[in-house]
Amino acid sequence: QKIRLEKLMKNPDKPIDIPMRREDKKFAEPPDFVRNIMGSSAGAGSGEFHVYRHLRRKEYARLRHIETQAKQEQLEDNYRKRVDDNKRKAEEKTAKKRAKRQKRKLKQRAKKSKTGKDNESQDSDSDESEEQEAQEEPSQPSTVDK
Repeated sequence: QKIRLEKLMKNPDKPIDIPMRREDKKFAEPPDFVRNIMGSSAGAGSGEFHVYRHLRRKEYARLRHIETQAKQEQLEDNYRKRVDDNKRKAEEKTAKKRAKRQKRKLKQRAKKSKTGKDNESQDSDSDESEEQEAQEEPSQPSTVDK
């Protein structure tokens, strides 16, 4: 792979042929009107067996294709359901954990505010003086020498 990449990077302007995924074979619809019908008075000729065998093979191939397509669609549907179910479960799990975190934060804030109010009543004088100093500092003009 490394050699291939190096070879490709030597000339980045050169166009690259990227192979596309092969399309599924399209089968013809079953005929509404079958033209090769033998009359009731005539017996089957030697060539009719080959015609019958060919039509039978075509029909079996068409039926096999329909069955595989139905099976593939069912597998894809099951996969989509599983993916959606997993996403839904993950979202529920994260929502539950988010609710727990928020609840814990609220408890901590309530606890802090409760203890903070007790501390504020004791330290209200020191807090007010600190707040006044903090407000005064930004109001002072700062001079920068260039």
